[in-house]
Amino acid sequence: MLKPLIPQNEKERLAALREYNILEADAGKEFDDITLLASEICQTPISLITLIDEQRQLFKAGANLPASEIPRDLAFCSHAINHPLEPYVIEDMRADERFSDHPFVQGDPHVVFYTGIPLTNPEGFPLGTLCVLDKKPKKLTQSQIHSLKILAKQVVQLFELRRANFRLKALKETLEARNEELQQFAYVVSHDIKSPLASIVLTAEMLRENFGETIDEGNDQLLKVLNRASFKIKHLVDGILAYYRAEKALSDGAETFQLNPFLLSIAEMLRVNQEAEIIYPSDLARIHMNKTALEQILVNLLQNALKYNDSEHPRVEISFAQDETYYYFTIADNGRGIAYHEQEKIFELFTTLGLRDRFGSQGTGIGLSTVKKLVEKLSGKINLNSVPGEGSTFSFSIKKEN
Repeated sequence: MLKPLIPQNEKERLAALREYNILEADAGKEFDDITLLASEICQTPISLITLIDEQRQLFKAGANLPASEIPRDLAFCSHAINHPLEPYVIEDMRADERFSDHPFVQGDPHVVFYTGIPLTNPEGFPLGTLCVLDKKPKKLTQSQIHSLKILAKQVVQLFELRRANFRLKALKETLEARNEELQQFAYVVSHDIKSPLASIVLTAEMLRENFGETIDEGNDQLLKVLNRASFKIKHLVDGILAYYRAEKALSDGAETFQLNPFLLSIAEMLRVNQEAEIIYPSDLARIHMNKTALEQILVNLLQNALKYNDSEHPRVEISFAQDETYYYFTIADNGRGIAYHEQEKIFELFTTLGLRDRFGSQGTGIGLSTVKKLVEKLSGKINLNSVPGEGSTFSFSIKKEN
C-alpha cells in the first residue's frame, strides 16, 4: 500500500482549513444534497465530501457514509490533495500496485473505483475532496468529470460563505466589545467630571457672595463667564450620561401602564415653562412597552418643545394612536420651527443649530440623537415636519412587544 505524501505547504493548508470552523461541525443538508447529486451523475453507490486534517480524514457529508472518520494514512483523498488542480482517478484499484493491497480494497467496503475532485480554496489550499467510489471498475465520461468539478466548486463556495460568516461574527463581537469599552470610558469620564465641575460652580458662587458689592465689574464679568462655561459643560456631561443610559434603558422589560398619568408626571417633572399649554390625548389608553425608554424619548421631545418655544402663548399637543403592530406618538408645538435643510442634521450626535433656548443656553446636540437611537432600537421610526415661524411636529412609532 502506498503511503500518501504530505503536501509541501501542509502548515499553511491546515491553518486555512481551521479558518472554516467546519472540522467538528455539522456540515448541513446542502452538502448532503451535493453528494446525492454526485452519485446520481456518476452512478456510484458512494459519494463523499471529505476534509483532511493532521491525522484524520473526516467525512462531512455523503451517500452511504462508511464512518465519521478514518486515519489519514488510509484515506484515498490524502493522495488526491497532492494534486489540487486536477481530478485524482483510479479506475481499478485491484490492478494498481499503489492500492491493490489496501485494506479497503481487499476488505470492507471493497472499493475498486475512486475519483476525487480536490476542494481547493481561493488561496490554492486543498482542504479535502468531493469523491465518488464504487465496488466495480468504472470509467467516467468527460461530462461526468466536468459535472463533478462544478459540484466541487459549489462545495468550496459554501465553505467560503461559512468562513465569511464566521469572520463577520468575529468582527461584530470585536466591534461590540470595543464599543462597550468606549461607552464605559465615556460614561466613567463624564461621571467623574461632574464632581469637580460642581466644585467650580460652587466656588464661583462663593466668590461672588464673599466679595459682594466690593467686586469690581471686570472680575464680576469673569465670574459670570466661568459660571456660564461651567453650566455649559454640565449640560454636555449630563447629555453624554443620558445618551449612554439610553442603551441601558433598552434592557428594561416591557410593562403595562396608563398613558395619560405617565405623560402628566413627565410634564410635572420638567417644569420648564409654567405658562405653556399642554394638551394631552383624549384616549385613556393603557399601553405595554419599555416605560423607561419611552420616558427618555418624551422627556427630550417635550423639553425641546417647551424650551425652544418663543411664542407669546406656548402650546404643545401630545397625540397618541395605535394599531395591531405599532404605537404612534406625536409632539406638536407652535414654536419657532426648523428650516427644511436643517431638519435631517438635528438627529446627528453633537450637531446643533446654534439656537438658544428661553434661558439663553445652547443645546448639546445629544438629546435628539438619543431619541432617534431609542426609537430605532425599539423597531420604530421618527419623522419631523416643521415650518419656520409656525412650529414643529415630531412623530414617532414604536413596535408593540408580544
